[in-house]
Amino acid sequence: MDLQAEKIELAKLLLETNDRNVLDEIKAVFEKQGHDFYDDLPQHVKDSIEAGIKDVEEGNVYEHEQVMQDIKTRYGLKS
Repeated sequence: MDLQAEKIELAKLLLETNDRNVLDEIKAVFEKQGHDFYDDLPQHVKDSIEAGIKDVEEGNVYEHEQVMQDIKTRYGLKS
């Protein structure tokens, strides 16, 4: 089924329904479309994400193996 035919079929279903829940869910889909969850994050979380991205861009990162070895050494764990 091509896009135009699907749109027509959905429009028919929408016009025929009397279920308030269905209408509310469809409305929510359209309202959420294009919405980025990032916009809902608290500012301190956004700041942390930006700091992390900056660290990666500047090469301020550690390899997984290095982190694991440091933890094992610090806490006396066996390799």
